[in-house]
Amino acid sequence: MHYEGDIYRPPSEARSLIVQVTVGCTHNGCTFCPSYKAKKFYLKPFDIVLADLQEARGRYRSVNRIFFADGDALCMTTAKFRKLLDTSRGLFPECSRIGTYSRAAQILKKSDSELAELRAAGLGIIYIGAESGSDEVLRRVNKGETAEDIIASVHKAERAGIETSVTFISGLGGVELMEEHAVRTGEMISAMGASYVGLLTLLLSREAPIYQEVHSGKFKQLSPVETMKELEIILDRTECERDTVFRANHPSNWLILKGVLPRDKALLLGQVRSAIAAPEMLRSHSQRRL
Repeated sequence: MHYEGDIYRPPSEARSLIVQVTVGCTHNGCTFCPSYKAKKFYLKPFDIVLADLQEARGRYRSVNRIFFADGDALCMTTAKFRKLLDTSRGLFPECSRIGTYSRAAQILKKSDSELAELRAAGLGIIYIGAESGSDEVLRRVNKGETAEDIIASVHKAERAGIETSVTFISGLGGVELMEEHAVRTGEMISAMGASYVGLLTLLLSREAPIYQEVHSGKFKQLSPVETMKELEIILDRTECERDTVFRANHPSNWLILKGVLPRDKALLLGQVRSAIAAPEMLRSHSQRRL
């Protein structure tokens, strides 16, 4: 397999065949993200991707899921992405789902008919990094997208029958914007109607620009208990109208949470409030990782 650099995938794609169809991220400017800083973005030639798919077909008896990496693979034209889907499904007829990362901007560039075409060809899920529901937080971390963009992209994908899994980052507003980040994130979760919502917790990497902001004192991180109080606000402000699978089970999180909103909202809030009252319930810093 022709992998370049470190390869990242969502936790739910742990057992998937990972096929690197792009290298890097089209934006690569978020201050909190170190993932693609060492890479210059480009689309991998189709013959290399095809060779990887053929190699995997010879190596694995059965492939149930396929994930297209790196970041933002949906940036390619619909015709190219359709060719990838058709080739993958032809080689792996047993595959039940193909997924990819995408920025909201790339989804919004596709027409409804293009997204429906990709869904019919096998694209089952798109992973979107929303990070925050606050436009001010998104501006400060140089996300390059607005809350309105992200909500619209989720609506568009879900309307086409493609599930979305949207990730937010606890603590991304720091102490200064903690409440703003929490309230707006809860409101965004309510408004977008994603199939899945995941929460990570901010962890520093020396390769991420926000690292210098923390060490200069410009950005003050939340303590573990402050992070739980922020999460309490997020959940309290969330009013989902459809079932949304909620997960805060990433290795970066202080507290592991799993549930379905709105059904389990009271249960999840109870677990968070218990952790605020008894911080010894939280994981240690040494147990957390990116």
